[in-house]
Amino acid sequence: MNKGWLALFLIMYSFTISAQEITSVTVQSSNSAERFPIFSDCLNLQFKALESCFYNQVQDFVFTNFEVPARLKQNDFQGNVKVLFEVDSNGNFKVIYIDATEEELIQETKRVFGKFPKIQPATYNGKPTYAKFTMALAIPLKSREVVVADTLAKVKIALNNTKKLTELDSIVYSKFDNPDLDSHLNVPFSHSYYAQFDASLNQMGSNNHTASKPYTYAEVSKYYNLKEAQEKLKKKATTWWARKLWNENTVEIQGDDYWFTLNPIFDLQVGKASGSEASYTYVNTRGINFRGGLGKKLNFTTTVFESQGRFADYYNRYAESIKPAGGNPAIIPGMGIAKDFKTDAYDFPLAEANLTFAPSKYIDLQLGYGRNFIGDGYRSLLESDGASPYPYFKLNTNFWKIKYTNTYMWLKDVRPEVTLERTYATKFMANHYLSWNVSNRLNLGFFESVIWTNTNDRGFDVSFVNPIIFYRSVEFASSARSGNAILGLTYKYKWSNQINFYGQFILDEFSLGDVKKGDNSWKNKYGYQLGVKYYNAFKMDGLLLQLEYNHVRPYVYSHSMPITNYGHNNQSIGHQWGGNFKELIAIARYNKGRYFADAKITVGTRGLDFDSIDNGFNYGGNIYKDYDENRPFDSGVKVGQGNKTAVFIADFQGGYLVNPATNLKLFGSFIYRSFDPTKNTATAFSESTNWLTVGLRADIFNWYFDY
Repeated sequence: MNKGWLALFLIMYSFTISAQEITSVTVQSSNSAERFPIFSDCLNLQFKALESCFYNQVQDFVFTNFEVPARLKQNDFQGNVKVLFEVDSNGNFKVIYIDATEEELIQETKRVFGKFPKIQPATYNGKPTYAKFTMALAIPLKSREVVVADTLAKVKIALNNTKKLTELDSIVYSKFDNPDLDSHLNVPFSHSYYAQFDASLNQMGSNNHTASKPYTYAEVSKYYNLKEAQEKLKKKATTWWARKLWNENTVEIQGDDYWFTLNPIFDLQVGKASGSEASYTYVNTRGINFRGGLGKKLNFTTTVFESQGRFADYYNRYAESIKPAGGNPAIIPGMGIAKDFKTDAYDFPLAEANLTFAPSKYIDLQLGYGRNFIGDGYRSLLESDGASPYPYFKLNTNFWKIKYTNTYMWLKDVRPEVTLERTYATKFMANHYLSWNVSNRLNLGFFESVIWTNTNDRGFDVSFVNPIIFYRSVEFASSARSGNAILGLTYKYKWSNQINFYGQFILDEFSLGDVKKGDNSWKNKYGYQLGVKYYNAFKMDGLLLQLEYNHVRPYVYSHSMPITNYGHNNQSIGHQWGGNFKELIAIARYNKGRYFADAKITVGTRGLDFDSIDNGFNYGGNIYKDYDENRPFDSGVKVGQGNKTAVFIADFQGGYLVNPATNLKLFGSFIYRSFDPTKNTATAFSESTNWLTVGLRADIFNWYFDY
């Protein structure tokens, strides 16, 4: 018989049991057994009951009669005896084979099996037949009751091991102690919010660097106790709703070296502007912010906004004047491309995100979608937050008296001239900013930037990736017309802990020969900023006074190839007014507890283009024009040339901080704007605007309405 038929034969005539002493029993015969052998105590039983009874009788008989030899007992012997036995066709037990390590056990096994009584044999077709069984005896022997008990215990253990997992239930949560305020997350950049701790960060002798914004909470917390300040503002609140309204994040979770918060974001404004055809102005922003930390080194935040709005007419006109190619009606300054909403409003969704990794105390790396700012003033000539958000990668290196910031940005030019198949043109910007604390009072900053585009499939030029390279040399090696490099200088001098002087200088292009001529050449493209801050003015805690002057010559930020200008989404990355202007800004900010008040006065002069049939010259204010085309003068170029326009803006705001955890504010604001060009044109004409607004907003970014 071959092996296949033998296996089938064994399966057909086999029965198996499980117990402590009998590990397996196999019935073998030349025929298929239809009934097990029968002990006298098992009469009248059938099928499974008869089978179980047979097994139990064999086990009980062996346990009762088997005697472990004395020598083995003394030595605490443990082992197994395997027995192959048979119940023959006459009902007699016969041992066929015994496997044991000790001869005494073999002899004792034979003795016990020789004492089995004669029983009724197994049958097949009603006729007696033989049956073979295999049995394993575990020494020391256990009674069947003990075996059953052990088996039940094992089953119980097995059941316990298969219980529902409780890993989720065993997670331990900690009381939320505002770990975000010590993290490497960026503090949302709002001039009003930053004014609360600006004095603490500008004390004489502090080795920090305040020009590179936004700050991280870790940077601020070294000099200003954010947790203590927030604790002082807390209201007494016992119910969940009251705590979430006045004091806490909506959802806050803290565990073993991780934390998360989740908050709804609102910016709900309604107002009225004079001279407007619309019955009212409004902003309706709903959003959600999710942020957290995994360990001490990794932090993240993401915010998604859905917004609709309608503004004062002057602001609407400006938004529409910088509209993108493709049919969308406007770009909301600082926000992004807008779609039509109903008949006279805009829909402008927005998303921002930041992922920060700080592998050491010297370095942090940020991958984000948002805005950056360089400077100590209200405006920045080098890098401002007035344009739409953009993707960026930032590397901050902080050691000794130095902070070195490298920022790489992916920008868009959305003009029809460079839009191809409804796809906007991409350009790239790389910035270096080195801040050096020269002494306890003096800080100097050195800035360089280069912008290039995908000319000749250039893509992101790795020549500019090196964080310590000089951009001007790379630009020259690549051809001066293939990129636009800008240099800058910043300074801050701490006259005292209460008075700081600050400023900037930007150099877009410079001709020493033309400077020597003294004829105000158009090539001398530069600008400067002068400012002063007075903290806790007149010994009033929380009062900040600021005076700032900005002066930018014509054609600054522009380029012979407009796509490589200093702009993004038809907005300037530098000063929001572009080139060819000067302005004086006076600011007062006051905070006391949850109450705040801000006042800002702007007096400026701008040189605008006429853009008329009889005068199409480029006077240097619009950075999206080629400075080599339609330039009216090569010398005698002065700020305000062209359609000289006087600008006066008064902006007053006051309100109440509802929740310090989310910087949610209830506010009212009033803006008066006077715009008076020398000559009225289709795009620039004399007008004055009164704009009153009330609202509830999370103050987590800057709205700039001073255009």
